[in-house]
Amino acid sequence: MTVNSSSTAAALALIAGDMRAMDAVIERRLSSDVLLVSQVSQYIVAAGGKRLRPALLLLMCGALGYQGDQRFNLAAVVEFIHTATLLHDDVVDESALRRGRATANAAFGNPASVLVGDFLYSRAFQMMVDAGDMRIMQTLAEATNIIAEGEVLQLMNMHDASLSEEAYLRVIRSKTAKLFEASARLAALLAQAPAVIERACADYGQAMGTAFQVIDDVLDYDGDAAEMGKNLGDDLREGKATLPLIIAMQRGTASEQNTIRQAIETGGTEQLAQIVAIVRQTGALQATRDAAAAEAQRAIRALAVLGHNPYSEALLQLASQLLQRRS
Repeated sequence: MTVNSSSTAAALALIAGDMRAMDAVIERRLSSDVLLVSQVSQYIVAAGGKRLRPALLLLMCGALGYQGDQRFNLAAVVEFIHTATLLHDDVVDESALRRGRATANAAFGNPASVLVGDFLYSRAFQMMVDAGDMRIMQTLAEATNIIAEGEVLQLMNMHDASLSEEAYLRVIRSKTAKLFEASARLAALLAQAPAVIERACADYGQAMGTAFQVIDDVLDYDGDAAEMGKNLGDDLREGKATLPLIIAMQRGTASEQNTIRQAIETGGTEQLAQIVAIVRQTGALQATRDAAAAEAQRAIRALAVLGHNPYSEALLQLASQLLQRRS
């Protein structure tokens, strides 16, 4: 996920040094005597992206005044967990393209991708023990388990055209938003912040993660394929009933509902142009953006308990600029 915004770039520039320190940890902990493990791990980590989850952890640490080295270790842990989910996701979804380049499963095969994903999970758990804090281990263990549940829920929901908004939100809060939430909570735990601030940090992370996924689902029908690094209609091809389609079915005519229902159930994209037109005509795209805006506002409200400093302002900018995302 990327955000086209100079304000967002400025926010991330604030932690550029921290991100380099995290990269050094990642490079060191990716080493393995098994060549294929190192090759696949380096391939996907080098694929790029804004690394928003560890960035969120590092910005929140700054906002709370925590400057200990353990923040680099846990930022790397978060990135490893996220990378492992990407490896497994692409195998399950049979994806061939991510961020404009071949997925690891396309380049190395499904067995290598699954097994290296397992390696990254286990390495992350080795590293989280280094923090020596049971609450930190509990937070990451719970997050990893809930993410896995979200993956299974999404698999169960494939090709289900009757999926409700509530069921859709349950999946993305588990599959996507939970690691954002954990990243922000970890900063509060490192800073030994009081419970009210820990809760606010977690709320901010959950709201941001939810908003990012909702916007991501919008872009499957309203994005630029070249900028996104994936094909438009990929969600539909995989039989995913995302919020734009759910709302379009609620608002569309019987004929329009049937067109969308058949596409979800079969994973067919032959009528993608017509479905995009229906999604736009029914106002489903704007309604979905409005849902993301509500989550961004929830994130902004959560920041109210933090003091004003460059890091908390950067977190505010990330939430405020969210809806300018186009790729």
